[in-house]
Amino acid sequence: MAVRQIARMGHPVLRRVADPISDPTATEITRLATDMQNTLEWIGASGIAAPQVYESVRLIVYRIDAGRIPPGSDLQPVEWTVLINPSLEFIDDEMVSVWERCLSLPGLHGKAPRHRHIRITHQTLDGENRVFEAHDWHATLLQHEYDHLDGILYPMRMTDLSLLGFNAEPGALAEEVKADPNIDPLLVKMVEAWPDRDKWLA
Repeated sequence: MAVRQIARMGHPVLRRVADPISDPTATEITRLATDMQNTLEWIGASGIAAPQVYESVRLIVYRIDAGRIPPGSDLQPVEWTVLINPSLEFIDDEMVSVWERCLSLPGLHGKAPRHRHIRITHQTLDGENRVFEAHDWHATLLQHEYDHLDGILYPMRMTDLSLLGFNAEPGALAEEVKADPNIDPLLVKMVEAWPDRDKWLA
């Protein structure tokens, strides 16, 4: 099992527009996708783009585990999926602000506007062309990872930087969880682990 090192905010590879993959069936692309999956499994995360492992090519690996689906959501788990040379289309103009974290910005979280409904066209490791639609948290995850292919990190999407904070002090996020706990269960656990929450949310 190969676990790759994660590039962090500030490294040039995260600011570049990644190159298209000429041959999706190439052995090195399969190996890269496998390494990215192994890295996600090791870390316990949901998605990763190739630039985050210092490879400036247009490749995304992700999954949606049942434990990450907010209560009351109609989303279904998604098995490990590899997107090669993806293109993204917004199906409508409806947007929502969503709390996000990123492997390349460890220890931070922020709230960025995302489209609720998107369409993804991509190639598979077998070179097949596929198209599917995604909504809500699934759509947010894909927009987040797709941004990495264009050299964009989620703080660059934020409209209110006062909502960018450390995971150890999730004040604004904690206020939202108190009002509406039906968000990403991982973020709810982060709030529940905040030792000062009772003092500030009384």
